[in-house]
Amino acid sequence: MYLSRFLSLHALWVTVSSMMQHYPSVWGHYDVCKTQIYTEEGKVWDYMACQPEARDMIKYVKVTLDPPDITCGDPPETFCAMGNPYMCNNECDASTQELAHPPELMFDLEGRHPSTFWQSTTWKDYPKPLHVNITLSWNKTIELTDNIVITFESGRPDQMILEKSLDYGRTWQPYQYYASDCLDAFHMDPKSVRDLSQQTVLEIICTEEYSTGYMTNSKIIHFEIKDRFAFFAGPRLHNMASLYGQLDTTKKLRDFFTITDLRIRLLRPATGEIYAAEQHLARYFYAISDIRVYGRCKCNLHATGCKEENKRLLCECEHNTTGPDCGKCKKNYQGRPWSPGSYLPIPKGTANICIPSISSIGNPPKFDRIWPNISSLEVSKPNQANVCDNELLHCQNGGTCINNVRCQCPPAYTGILCEKLKCERDPGGCSQNSGQGAISHGPLLLLTALLGATGLCIC
Repeated sequence: MYLSRFLSLHALWVTVSSMMQHYPSVWGHYDVCKTQIYTEEGKVWDYMACQPEARDMIKYVKVTLDPPDITCGDPPETFCAMGNPYMCNNECDASTQELAHPPELMFDLEGRHPSTFWQSTTWKDYPKPLHVNITLSWNKTIELTDNIVITFESGRPDQMILEKSLDYGRTWQPYQYYASDCLDAFHMDPKSVRDLSQQTVLEIICTEEYSTGYMTNSKIIHFEIKDRFAFFAGPRLHNMASLYGQLDTTKKLRDFFTITDLRIRLLRPATGEIYAAEQHLARYFYAISDIRVYGRCKCNLHATGCKEENKRLLCECEHNTTGPDCGKCKKNYQGRPWSPGSYLPIPKGTANICIPSISSIGNPPKFDRIWPNISSLEVSKPNQANVCDNELLHCQNGGTCINNVRCQCPPAYTGILCEKLKCERDPGGCSQNSGQGAISHGPLLLLTALLGATGLCIC
């Protein structure tokens, strides 16, 4: 009896799960830019915010080294074995494929034996510092979605800085400092990301966590993206709605996870000691076997695709936008200033599509949506600003636009576009019954209804 009930409940849950595949998740995936809906006026397009899927961005990277002749092998030289600094009969020779260690080996497939890696020259010019800059460029704005991971084949460096650029390498700012002694190297107290909070998530820290000497199981350096996401989305990133809301309203936070270039500044190789041993300089060098950077093309929530064209990444723009990042309106679609899409309201966001120019209304270009009223283009009342528009600038959370000048909000909401819960102003905050749970309760209500229909219950 209990087994049959269990099997019935399992079959019911499979049915509910398949139905929920089309039920919008609480945070939204933003993987569709528009969908057709039926209204009293017929079939029209419903636009929503959208973004490309995250991918391995290393496939599209261009790498440069400074100084350019820092790679070992020209002329050939010997170096000490990894993990055994007293076995110094290994050779790096750029003219022999089996002995060469060029920069592209930082990005090839791992798992082969022997492992492949880029390697610098040894510290033969000691005491002159052995400094190397490795610059990764995309010629495209990228939004990071996962940890940056650098795997060293040699010991992890005693001192290193990870830097980012938002303007294609014209200016740089530090992302994180790495050192075996932060106070000595950078005059900073050591910290880890675990020491941060929502309020200090943008703080640039120095960590000693990844700067130990050579160990076979300690080759990796992280820049922790997901741990910073977790301050807003929870430890397992279940509450992405909260993170998206913060990214939508806090430009500094959004820019923190956005890059066009990364630079790895290697300042001191692993020595395991305060002073390098001059009689053993072949022990000291840098070697990197793998770099991982996951992210998505920044398309300002106006595209779900990003293509490579002439060795350059370009957003496949929708919403009548154009440009490498969908950063402007198409010709004849400049009826109002361009604006990025918005993650809010969850789960579909706001598309902020570009609308036809006033001059094009008489002989309009092809446009795959219902045409707006002339009043929404600010023609009938040129001196009156549009606050809302029931076709293009939706009042949120079920609000109704009144004469383009104000939103009439449902009882639980307030704000210019009904974007805020009234209960947020109360000292006690919002309870689960305040309206914000309407979406998240949908699947549970559906399950309850189906259970009632079958005579089953969750006891």
